[in-house]
Amino acid sequence: MGDSSDSVSIAIDMVPFGGKEFLVKTSRGSLSVFVCGDQEKPALITYPDVALNYMSCFQGLFFCPDAASLLLHNFCIYHIDAPGHELGANVISPDVPLLSVDDLADQVAEVLDFFGLTRVLCLGVTAGAYILTLFAMKYNERALGLILVSPVCKAPTWTEWLYNKVLMNLLYFYGMCGVLKECLLQRYFSKELRYGMHGAESEVIQACLRLLDERQSPNVMRFLQAINRRHDLTDDLKKLQCKTLIFVGESSPFRAESVHMSDKIGRKNCSLVEVKACGSLVTEEHPLAMLVPIEFFLMGFGFQRQPHFASSSSNGSNPSSPSSHSCIAPELLSPEGLGIKLKPIKTRADIEI
Repeated sequence: MGDSSDSVSIAIDMVPFGGKEFLVKTSRGSLSVFVCGDQEKPALITYPDVALNYMSCFQGLFFCPDAASLLLHNFCIYHIDAPGHELGANVISPDVPLLSVDDLADQVAEVLDFFGLTRVLCLGVTAGAYILTLFAMKYNERALGLILVSPVCKAPTWTEWLYNKVLMNLLYFYGMCGVLKECLLQRYFSKELRYGMHGAESEVIQACLRLLDERQSPNVMRFLQAINRRHDLTDDLKKLQCKTLIFVGESSPFRAESVHMSDKIGRKNCSLVEVKACGSLVTEEHPLAMLVPIEFFLMGFGFQRQPHFASSSSNGSNPSSPSSHSCIAPELLSPEGLGIKLKPIKTRADIEI
């Protein structure tokens, strides 16, 4: 772990996700960073969406055995939570100045300094994707690549701005109330998952609701305020020097903006994967649909799946898990291959394009 005169760490007890939590002091306040894996390995950092933390945003993806053989085999994972979004967080004092999106991106750089990291792969969801994209623009030499899930890159429209204002008023007056949680679920998940069979809530929805109940409303409001004041990144997207892989759910309210972002970065450096019957939070709703595109994306950097896991799903019952390269359409191996729309992604039968 790198030395830093501006940072301190507190080792927290082990939790079921597997790893250790550090409280990193930055010049703009403290951040919780949950570290999983061998810190001698290359680093992958994550940043969640509004009102979520690493557990509620990424556990669906990282709990997949195939994801473990691909991601944990190659990387040490640094889960960065937005200020005050970690489990057991205290309410941030009203006297603490509000942070801008630039402040949040600068905090990410300070976290890297604390752990002695030079270059990292980034994985972010919606608001977190914006923060990591901004980080990659400001510190381009430190971003190895971007994996963005339902990202935003424009300043908020008047409609979004007003909608977020309503959410902030709900947070201020009523806290994490039922109406607010329903609004957040619409942000994260597709209608199919929210209502499910016969109107029954899925386990994913139930888990998300339990974790939302643990959020400190004032802290969520601060993050939402920062995102509601974000600036347009469109003109600078072509300046991104790292490869980018974008996932977006077909039902995501941010689908159009994700497609816009992909177009602006350009097919030379960016691939877009659209997932059918899915909302914004692809990492939780359809995490298996991410594995094959991520695997080929990482192959471009020289990373490979753990050998004895390579065929682990070939004799399983899960039709979304990658089994072997021969099951993937050859076009996926081309430079522009990941730009196709996979609706849905099927990896145990040939994909017709």
